[in-house]
Amino acid sequence: MTRTSTAWWRARSRRMAAAGLRVRREAEARFPVITHLAERMVTVNIFDSATRVAAQVFLTAVPLLFLLASFAPTAVREQLSSSIQAVFGLSGEAEKQLNDLFGTSDEDLQEAVGLVGGLMVLLSATAVSRAVQRLCKRAWELPRNVARVAAWRWVVWVAVWTSLLAVQGPVRDGFGVGMWLGVPLTFLFQTGIWWWTQHLLLGGAVGWLALLPGALLTGGAVTALSVTARYYMPVALDRALGEYGAAGTVFVLLSWLIVLCVAVAIGISAGAVLAQEPFLARRLGSPAPRWGAPDGAGGDRQPRPPGAGRVS
Repeated sequence: MTRTSTAWWRARSRRMAAAGLRVRREAEARFPVITHLAERMVTVNIFDSATRVAAQVFLTAVPLLFLLASFAPTAVREQLSSSIQAVFGLSGEAEKQLNDLFGTSDEDLQEAVGLVGGLMVLLSATAVSRAVQRLCKRAWELPRNVARVAAWRWVVWVAVWTSLLAVQGPVRDGFGVGMWLGVPLTFLFQTGIWWWTQHLLLGGAVGWLALLPGALLTGGAVTALSVTARYYMPVALDRALGEYGAAGTVFVLLSWLIVLCVAVAIGISAGAVLAQEPFLARRLGSPAPRWGAPDGAGGDRQPRPPGAGRVS
C-alpha cells in the first residue's frame, strides 16, 4: 500500500469517526430520553441485577412453599395451590407434584421442616427484599447514604408478597368472570404492588408520584408475561419433566424467573428515567438525576454533584 492510499484511508477514517460523532450528538439532542435510558440500563447492569434477583427468588420460593405447606391452615394451602396452578396454568405431571406437596399431612412436613428450619427460611427470604432494594436504588441512582431501609421493611415485603400470592389466581381469572376482566385487573394489581414495593424499599426517598411511571411500566410487563406463561409454562414444564425429570423443571422455572426479573428491572429503570425527564419531573416532583439537573430556562441538563437535589 502506497503512502498516498494510506493517507487517504486515514483521512476517510477520521471523516467517518467525525460523522458518527455528529450523528450521536444529533440523536442525543433530538431524543435525549433514549440516550439517558441507555446510560441508565448500563448503570443498573440490567441482566446481572435481574439474574441475581431471579436466583434469590428461586432459592427462597421453594423452601418457602414447603414452609407454607407445613404450617399454613388447610384453607390457605388449598388457595395457594389453586393460585399457583392458575398463574402458571399447570397441568399433567407438574400439577400432580404441586398437589402432592400441598396435600402432604401437616405432621410429616412439620417434622421435616422443623421450627428452626422455618425460622431460617423466613430470615433467608429477606435476601430477595435486599436484592430488589438494590435494584430500585440503582434504577434511581440513589447514593448509599440515601434510603437506608430498616430491617422490618424487608420482612414486611416478604410477608405481603407471600400473602398476595394466594389471591393472584382469582385476580388472574377475573374472579370467575374471565380473562377479559382478569387481564386489566392483573395490570392494576401488579401496578399497585410495584408502586408500593418501590416506596417501601426506597424508604420514602422518592415521592409516590415519581414512582408511578415505573410502576405502570413494570405492571404492564409483568401482566404480559403472566398471560404468556399460561400458554408456555404447562407445555415447557411437562416436556422438561418427561425428558429431564426434576432438573428440567428447575431449568424451566429459573429461565422464566430471569425473563420476569429482566422485565421488572427494565420497567423500574425506564420509569425512573421518564420520571426524571424535565416535562414529567416538574409535575411529579422527581429527584434530579446524577447526570444533570434541569436549569430554569430551557430545560437542558446541567452537571451537578452526586447526591444533590434528592427528594425525601
